[in-house]
Amino acid sequence: MADGKLLRRIRNHPLILPVYLPSFIGAICNGLLIPILPLYILSFDVSYGVVGLFLASNGIGMLVSDIPAGLLLRRLGERRSMLLGLAVTTLSTFALFWAQNIPQALVLRLTAGFGMALFGISRHTYITDVIVLASRGRANALFGGLMRIGKFLGPAIGGLVAAFFGLRAVFLLYAAVYLLIFVIVAVFIAHRDLPAFKSSTHVGNPLYITIKTQYRILITAGLGQILGQLVRSGVVVIIPLYAAEVLGLKVEMIGLIVSIAAAVDLAFFYPAGLIMDGHGRKYAIVPCFLIQAIGLGLLPFTYNFSSLLMISALISLGNGLGSGTMLTLGSDLAPENSRAEFLSLWRFIGDLGHTGGPLVVGTVAALATMQFAIWAVSAAGLLAVLVFAHLVPETLKKH
Repeated sequence: MADGKLLRRIRNHPLILPVYLPSFIGAICNGLLIPILPLYILSFDVSYGVVGLFLASNGIGMLVSDIPAGLLLRRLGERRSMLLGLAVTTLSTFALFWAQNIPQALVLRLTAGFGMALFGISRHTYITDVIVLASRGRANALFGGLMRIGKFLGPAIGGLVAAFFGLRAVFLLYAAVYLLIFVIVAVFIAHRDLPAFKSSTHVGNPLYITIKTQYRILITAGLGQILGQLVRSGVVVIIPLYAAEVLGLKVEMIGLIVSIAAAVDLAFFYPAGLIMDGHGRKYAIVPCFLIQAIGLGLLPFTYNFSSLLMISALISLGNGLGSGTMLTLGSDLAPENSRAEFLSLWRFIGDLGHTGGPLVVGTVAALATMQFAIWAVSAAGLLAVLVFAHLVPETLKKH
């Protein structure tokens, strides 16, 4: 009896089967590729520069596709956009199994970036539509936590599959599991038309009107998001590089630090949702980037494994408190009749920051030192705190 009631609750929940389950499985799948793609592209006997370009190509594909994906979402609706995004991602990754040269592999990863952008924006729009404002923090924080767990589990599975069946076999497994995700989404997400775009004061293209009417909040909140995402992506590069190049730690010790830090991050994703819904979005966003900025500022003073581990855990605590914050803020700020357009712009802005983190670290480290690069990213975190604390309105409206 209790089991039947639980199954009904799962079946009737607006996110568990349509969003959480396929996204969690998809995160594991994306994690499969993390240890595989560098080795796969090296098998073509290329330079490290080409390896870097290939690894960045998926992110570049998402970045250039974010805004076109929002326009396509307006035409197709959420369900068909999700399915098309999944189909493109599945087929382009499946085709990597047969790629014979670098141009083919690059085109396929760029194409997968388009599929991921379309699926991601339509999924974000769906979550925004079906979850009320008072519960968005918990819904998005749980979503962010599931994505982190999936990405944490995926690399180990991918490594095992590659060890037993070869590197390219991972692409076949990826496609097979993504086909399952496609079926889950097709079954559990009903067709929904987006609210009709209407503007009483402006006439023209919905994207142009959205930019014209929302440019102030896109500039202020968007600046905060660029800075915040720059910090998050910069940390991923900084800690392993600092550990290896400055402290001279061995790879297994670096791996242990990264794993423990990831566990700390995971421990705080649900408290982040409770804070956002219970007190306000800023109560999670501001501590998130303040703690990371402080941790990064202290990082150059670490001198051994233990001190680096403590600072890495502190930075991860801050990142964990920010689980789902940018998704929630974007959902809150998006106008009801132009959510597709606003959220595509919001994702584009976030992807700019995410792409910029490694570039800032690499450029400043090359021109100055690794310590200066770390402090530059720390300064970006402090600027994000100032922007979110003073220029962005609190979007949780309590009655």
